[in-house]
Amino acid sequence: MKPKEVIAFAKNHDCKFVDFKFIDLPGIWQHTTLPISRLDEELFEEGIGFDGSSVRGWQPINASDMSMTPDPTTARI
Repeated sequence: MKPKEVIAFAKNHDCKFVDFKFIDLPGIWQHTTLPISRLDEELFEEGIGFDGSSVRGWQPINASDMSMTPDPTTARI
């Protein structure tokens, strides 16, 4: 799916939140959840900011600003 299709799909299924998942270095699921109101095409281009120092083995606190970019082809309900 393309970003526009993901947005329409989520809204048509009355989703309230969107959960974005990734795996850290030891192989443990990490995630961040956003309200559906934050889901727009810009999010798929600019990404979602998060604190990399909160993820084990990623970044020290002084270099912790990170961003993940959602892959619209992996969208699931």
